[in-house]
Amino acid sequence: MKAPHASFPVSRRKFIGQISAAAAAMTLAPRILRADGSGANKKLGIALCGLGSYATNQLAPAIRRSANWKLTGVVTGDQDKGHKWARRHDFPDRNIFAYDTMAGLADRPEIDVVYVVTPNGLHAEHVIAAAKAGKHVITEKPMATSTADCDAMIAVCKGAGVRLMVGYRLHYEPHMIEFCRMARERTFGPFMKMEGTNGFDMGDPDPADYGWRVNKRLAGGGPLMDMGVYVIQAVCMATAEVAPVAVTASFGKVTRPALFSQVEQSINWTMEFADGAVGTCRAMYDSQESQFRADADKGWAKIEYPAFYYDTPMLVTSQGPVNRPTVNHQLAQLDAMAAEIRTGRPSLAPGEMGRRDITITDAIYAAAASGQRTAVMS
Repeated sequence: MKAPHASFPVSRRKFIGQISAAAAAMTLAPRILRADGSGANKKLGIALCGLGSYATNQLAPAIRRSANWKLTGVVTGDQDKGHKWARRHDFPDRNIFAYDTMAGLADRPEIDVVYVVTPNGLHAEHVIAAAKAGKHVITEKPMATSTADCDAMIAVCKGAGVRLMVGYRLHYEPHMIEFCRMARERTFGPFMKMEGTNGFDMGDPDPADYGWRVNKRLAGGGPLMDMGVYVIQAVCMATAEVAPVAVTASFGKVTRPALFSQVEQSINWTMEFADGAVGTCRAMYDSQESQFRADADKGWAKIEYPAFYYDTPMLVTSQGPVNRPTVNHQLAQLDAMAAEIRTGRPSLAPGEMGRRDITITDAIYAAAASGQRTAVMS
């Protein structure tokens, strides 16, 4: 989605950088393409690292439906659960790994990719372990809980010659793909004013699943890290993937201090861009909201509720509704990522994009804590 606008010439330095990036992407073409000569006909073997709600209710069903993937292993802290998954998905018990035995993935050629679905604060540890075992890695969003962890993840994956992708499913959803095209091609002119919210009313979290979301060590923060990342993504989509230069932010009122003692209950922030564009955003655990709008001189586009949930986004513009195919988000993401791996082409959601978003969340938290406008570090 970062293709330059047709009217902008590409500098020599940028051209060389693009060639280098393409060459680097080709070096990450998986070994499976050369292993048996079957190429695109071979299903990719995937292991899920973390067997919580998202892995169970979204990813596993999508993998089962896919013509491109086969669930060939799991990484879990509950061996009994691992055995149940092995029986349900027909892979051998030897492909059940604990978090501290992930080095053994190196001996399983039937596992090509590891999808990390553990709590945010554990992503770096598990991505690095999978990469050191020679596996391509997809990590759920947010990529990590610090820029330093993102840097370590990217460095280890590059050193191991494996891909690192982030589970930004909306980059593969047809309506959002069309929204990105509008932004990139400036259908209505450059989007200069963006507004977005995303969240839900948490209620009383189940300690077995949602409880980690209010644990600072595991979550890295509150709704900003969980739900706000989607809004950050949408604002950056609207600016054709340009990063903001500065942010301002404030924490919302805490009405349930016993639950939100470590992380915020809600947070408001603005994202400022070098060309004067501004995004006004909110993420929360105290109300059910999910929508986004971008305005330009010649028109607007909005993604109506529930914009960032698993339902089909309703994309409406000043020219009328936009109708695109309805897809299963996780299936569309996984199948597109399989094609990226097989062909060696750059990912729509690489680790570098995940790192960009963490530099933004870092700045937002700093701004909310200080009350000062804060620059976004590169």
